[in-house]
Amino acid sequence: MVQPTQLSTDDLAPRERAPQWREWVWSHFGGLDSDLYGDTTFDGHIAAARAGDVVLTRLEANRHRVLRTPEMARKSEAGYIKIVAPWQGNAGVEQAGRQAWVRPGSWTLYDTSGSYTVSNPERSNHLIVMLPKAAVLSRDLRLEHLMARQAGGQNGISRVALDTMRSTYQELPHMSADAARGAGELITQLVRLSLQELAGQTSATTQQMALRDRVLDFVAQHLHEPGLTIERIAQALNCSKRLLHNAFAGDEDTLAGSIQRLRLEACVRTLRDPAQHGRAITEIALSAGFNNLSHFSRVFRQHTGFSPRDFREASQGKS
Repeated sequence: MVQPTQLSTDDLAPRERAPQWREWVWSHFGGLDSDLYGDTTFDGHIAAARAGDVVLTRLEANRHRVLRTPEMARKSEAGYIKIVAPWQGNAGVEQAGRQAWVRPGSWTLYDTSGSYTVSNPERSNHLIVMLPKAAVLSRDLRLEHLMARQAGGQNGISRVALDTMRSTYQELPHMSADAARGAGELITQLVRLSLQELAGQTSATTQQMALRDRVLDFVAQHLHEPGLTIERIAQALNCSKRLLHNAFAGDEDTLAGSIQRLRLEACVRTLRDPAQHGRAITEIALSAGFNNLSHFSRVFRQHTGFSPRDFREASQGKS
């Protein structure tokens, strides 16, 4: 029978929980940095099992974020397609300039061979599924355009895939190794079919997602410009401001909020980078497009729980 690996902070002293959690996340998920939004209390639980080559993990924890930098991705030996499917709470996955937010009943995915960020802004209970990337690839499926998209889960093949992932995880303790391997192969096939369906859709929803991707691509290229306004984006993409706002209607962030978040995350990456330790914080903020330093400091603290200076010192101290 397939027995899960269990990790829990319950038996640890409160001061030991956050550093131990970071170590577990790093080792279990193949090299991930994490932070707790500046919270000083934390508890978390990981239960993981294998269905052949597919790894299924139930993760229950207070709010937290995980980050995989380009350098971490380059050091990884194996590439996986990773799926997050919440039972409770929500999750925001960002990769390649796209971001998808999912809640219970839906799922999204990302490629561990590239950099990404996963935000869990509230207490979460998620199913995390890791499939070998080579098993999902096919000649007629371009995965890079499907990452950080909401794959669905409400109906159709994506719902079948979600139900199969959940039921497989729950029944693994009662399966033989051969049965678990077969279940893993079925999950891989259903995920591949879900992605083929997602790639072939031309509905109004996917047209909205395509516009959103164009907007975020433009924002990423011009992020350093303080004059990057919604008016400027609309003019550059030859569309109305209303259409731009509608493209972000289903997201956790508005368009303006997305621009601010991307700027903050650019600053976070720079402040984490030991090679950038000598740069002044003012210069880092200005190069990311902030033109009001008091505003930058305020929203940076809201985003990370630290002042920019304290964040850099804490990040450099960990490396």
